[in-house]
Amino acid sequence: MATNLAIDDSLIESARTLGGQKTKKAVVTQALQEYIQKRQQLKLTELFGQIDYAQDYDYKAQRQRGGLEPDAKG
Repeated sequence: MATNLAIDDSLIESARTLGGQKTKKAVVTQALQEYIQKRQQLKLTELFGQIDYAQDYDYKAQRQRGGLEPDAKG
């Protein structure tokens, strides 16, 4: 999808030099990918402290009862 953007040339050039991209399109694409990844990571960190878990949970006991042990056949 073609999109026209007015972006500061010095920002693009600095990002291109730092990132090693050859084109402005590659710079913008990489920047957007990194932005998305960072935002997804921030959303995950917001979950810390919000998920309740049983402190006495024994995963080894669950495996011995069956159902959670990986299948030996692969």
